[in-house]
Amino acid sequence: MADAEFMRAALRLARRGLGRTIPNPPVGAVVVRGGRIVGRGYHRRAGGDHAEVEAIRDAGRRASGATLYVTLEPCNHAGRTPPCTEAVLESGLSRVVVGARDPNREVRGGGLARLRRHAIEVVEGVEGDRCRALIRPFSKRILSGLPLVTLKLAATLDGRIATRTGESRWISGERARAMVHRWRDEMDAVMVGAGTVIADDPELTCRRPRGRDPLRVVVDGRLRIPLAARVLTKDLASGTVVATVKKSSRKIDQLEARGVCVETLPGSRGIRGVFSLQVLLRRLARRGVSSVLLEGGAHLASAAIRERVVDRVACFLAPKMIGGDGRAMLDALGVDRLARAVALSDVRIVKVGEDVLVQAELGGRDVVA
Repeated sequence: MADAEFMRAALRLARRGLGRTIPNPPVGAVVVRGGRIVGRGYHRRAGGDHAEVEAIRDAGRRASGATLYVTLEPCNHAGRTPPCTEAVLESGLSRVVVGARDPNREVRGGGLARLRRHAIEVVEGVEGDRCRALIRPFSKRILSGLPLVTLKLAATLDGRIATRTGESRWISGERARAMVHRWRDEMDAVMVGAGTVIADDPELTCRRPRGRDPLRVVVDGRLRIPLAARVLTKDLASGTVVATVKKSSRKIDQLEARGVCVETLPGSRGIRGVFSLQVLLRRLARRGVSSVLLEGGAHLASAAIRERVVDRVACFLAPKMIGGDGRAMLDALGVDRLARAVALSDVRIVKVGEDVLVQAELGGRDVVA
């Protein structure tokens, strides 16, 4: 019970790094001596000290003979920082409790094996499910080359996202919108279609105190994005990616001159302005993106479902009805029989202010470590 309690403390610290450690996973650690936490740390940013190093430094001399609780296996290889196993061995720690092994098949278990060779007691799997869930996006990117994609939807009870005139602000309530800003703060990228940019002109920023903005990705096969769009302004352009099939144009030159990253992808044969979302997601993963919040609109959401790149769905349902002349939450999925309907699993339902949030797994291309 004590091990679980201290690992939960390490998990709380690890969550502070969500969205801030790209391309690394969030990790938390505490050093415990005599039943008390004497050192705390978490991974704050790539290139900075890892959680174990922070916690050991915080503990100082009290680390000698103490126990380290860390949510992820200490690394045993040098990258932008030295191996964490070195810091553990030099600190005089006598025991290390680990929540999850490194998901990278080439290195997993190596850090633990080295500690054991040096007579340090190692305990694995404490709060393992929670620790693995925390790094699920990182695990998927490492094992499959794709980020974890969460499809966020917000609709009325009858599945409408706007009136027939296009009015959509606001379908969901204030608390639901605040939750979406928290997700933006914690995820690496947010993705929308060009239609959403044209209709709503969103900034796609995080409006939380001390929050950080995710990478903004606009799916725009025909390069329709207005140059006056907010995501292309001076303050936001350098953090925006526009994905298109056009190989060269004056507009691309204008976008790049503003600092926008233009990703040119091969088009789908016979369909103008359409490309594979999986190819785009693989390119984002190569940039270190582990998690994507796909915010729409209806066309992009349906395309992502059809391509089977969505892992999770988070759908806010507002206690309102617009009717059949309103705009639907999803475009056509080509389902002709109920047996072929898109199946959801692990469904969780919670009240968020006036709205209801339905969360579920969609069964994308996730890979379990």
